[in-house]
Amino acid sequence: MLKMVKKWIQKAIKKPGALSKQLGVPEKKDIPVKKLKKAAKKKGKLGKRARLALVLKGFAKKKKAK
Repeated sequence: MLKMVKKWIQKAIKKPGALSKQLGVPEKKDIPVKKLKKAAKKKGKLGKRARLALVLKGFAKKKKAK
């Protein structure tokens, strides 16, 4: 079971830059948190991508705190 869980992030991100494109934000710039939270409430691919982005953003904060 550990092998499946180990690299789930790499498998979850199939189309890098798709969320930025859907939200109309240039890929090089960060997406504002307010915009992410609003998109996370939506259904479909947009909502899924936004929710995943929020989760990944939380991982980055935990890593920087160490």
